[in-house]
Parts: sequence; C-alpha cells; structure tokens
Amino acid sequence: MTIAPTLQKYLAAENIQYEVIPHELRMTSSGTAEACHISGDRLAKGIVLRRDGEYILAVLPASHHLRLSDLRTSLGDSVQMADETEIQQLFRDCAHGAVPAVGKCYGLDIIVDDSIQAQPEIYLEAGDHETLLHMGHAQFARLMANAQHGRFSAHD
Repeated sequence: MTIAPTLQKYLAAENIQYEVIPHELRMTSSGTAEACHISGDRLAKGIVLRRDGEYILAVLPASHHLRLSDLRTSLGDSVQMADETEIQQLFRDCAHGAVPAVGKCYGLDIIVDDSIQAQPEIYLEAGDHETLLHMGHAQFARLMANAQHGRFSAHD
C-alpha cells in the first residue's frame, strides 16, 4: 500500500484531508470499486489524452466510459487517447495503469465530467493498484479547482 510520492507531496502542500483505504489487488477501476464495496459513480478515474502535443487528464466516474466524440466537440478534433508509453512517462512514480485522478501535480490540465463533481464523497487511485484515497466533496472540489468541466461520459 503506497501513495505515489508526487501525489502525496502535492496533497500535503495543498492541505487536502483524505483517508487511505487499502484493498485487494485490482487492475481496473471497476474491479477496485467492487473490491472496496463502493459505487463506481464515486470512484474517480483519470484518462490521459493528447491534444496538439500537450497532455490533458480527463476525470470521470469508474462506472462510466469516455465519449471521445463529446470531448472533441469541446476541446477540438485533435484530441486523442495517450498510449501506454506516454502515460508511463508522465506518471513515473505510479504503477503501470494506476493513474491518479489528480493532474496538476503531474503538470497536466484537467477536464472533469460533471457527473463525478456531483458526488458527496470521492475515492481515487493513489498510484498503485492496492490503495485508494477517500475524501469529501469539498476536498475533491479543491483538487479540481480551475479545471474545465463538461459532460463527456456515459454510464456503463
């Protein structure tokens, strides 16, 4: 059970209050939600996108899938999914595929799906596949301050 050092430092610097929740090894966000007995609507997942040579982190509920066409409508046609190599380069201190839904500490702009913003409490990956962070809505809103917002996901 570990929190990625970059994420941990950022949360401390921003005075974000959270609870650490260890869980069984799971390789997907939906599997993590199931293992932790939480709603996938409350587990924020991050999806790394590339646009015009820059990276953006889309934050949406684990129970949803990304609608890339909706993001292209608001962000432009050049938006693409980043590949695994690019993601690993950006999140060097995280396990492969365990992207925390906090982009600012990794130098990424964020776009947040409105459906995750409406939740009273949020869970997010800590940078491995065995640790979640749990926080209230107000703490999550502080992490997402100055992020773009929109509707770009659909419930699975």
